[in-house]
Amino acid sequence: MAEKPTHTVRLEPVGVEMEVEEGEWVLDAAFRQGIAIPHGCREGRCSSCKCLLIEGDAEVSQYSTFALPDYERDSGHVLLCRTYAFSDLTVELLNYDEDMMRRSIAVKEFDGVLSRVTTLTHDIRLLEVQLAQPLKFWAGQYVELTVPGADVTRSYSMASTQGTPDKLHFIIRKYPQGAFSSLVDTTLQPGTPLKIKGPFGNCFRREGRPGPMVLVGGGSGMSPLWSILHDHIASGEQRPIRFFYGARTRKDLFFQEELAAIAAKLTDFEFIPVLSHATDDEDWQGETGFVHEAVERILRQQKLTGEIDAYTCGPPPMIDAVLPVLQVLGVEPEHTHVDKFIQASNTLDLVH
Repeated sequence: MAEKPTHTVRLEPVGVEMEVEEGEWVLDAAFRQGIAIPHGCREGRCSSCKCLLIEGDAEVSQYSTFALPDYERDSGHVLLCRTYAFSDLTVELLNYDEDMMRRSIAVKEFDGVLSRVTTLTHDIRLLEVQLAQPLKFWAGQYVELTVPGADVTRSYSMASTQGTPDKLHFIIRKYPQGAFSSLVDTTLQPGTPLKIKGPFGNCFRREGRPGPMVLVGGGSGMSPLWSILHDHIASGEQRPIRFFYGARTRKDLFFQEELAAIAAKLTDFEFIPVLSHATDDEDWQGETGFVHEAVERILRQQKLTGEIDAYTCGPPPMIDAVLPVLQVLGVEPEHTHVDKFIQASNTLDLVH
């Protein structure tokens, strides 16, 4: 069988070059070679990997015009997760993180076995997966999980850290029509073999930052934030932390005892649950309304000093509401890290 033609893709302004085969998405080629290009959904739907094609012959296909409108496509913009190269290319990265590029990890495939499923709430489960070999990743990243027998693949953030590189934890919300999550409690039982591919994602903990850290999540968005929080604790670094978590009612909250123990251990930590449907809970004395409203109100009141790093993870409506609030509060875009969970094609599963 003849080898596929390969082309060189040069990434400016960083000056990094990589090889890409014809028929291979440019972003996948970057993953294969351990080059960390900004990305999100990897399905042409979020625009995180949008770049400007400076030179070369390329084709962009199978993408959403919300991520790449026609007028941007006509002006030479491309989505690297949906771009094929037919010659050597030069592209200009519109967004890049030097720290992320320096900490690149090559994407690999791993064999694993589901070892435990724990019920956290009526619709949220904690999955534990034992790997045949350790996976290197940064706290806050995600992987693809594949159920070989069901031929289902979904992306989920890890709730674990490098403290257990061969044992991964995932906080997953069950959806009745979710191709993957609907298998939890049924097909997905302890002993089920799984395939894992990764790591992916830009929303990982930045180290050595002295200013406050603000975590904002909702639902299964707890998963990457749990990883980031525990990685911070393990590092021994000291900084103020405000952890906002949006839920509908008190029955949707979990890890309450664990968070109380963390608050007792750290010198300046607050976990702030915010319930959007607490009207029938007369005993609830905490925050109510939408989580972004609590973020703005409380951070204005507290007036934290120092340069804030913000990590926000969860469904698009929450993310879209939180980001303008962070901007108004003066959090710089380069210190705002986002993991937006989008709905997977043809199912209700939320993926990256």
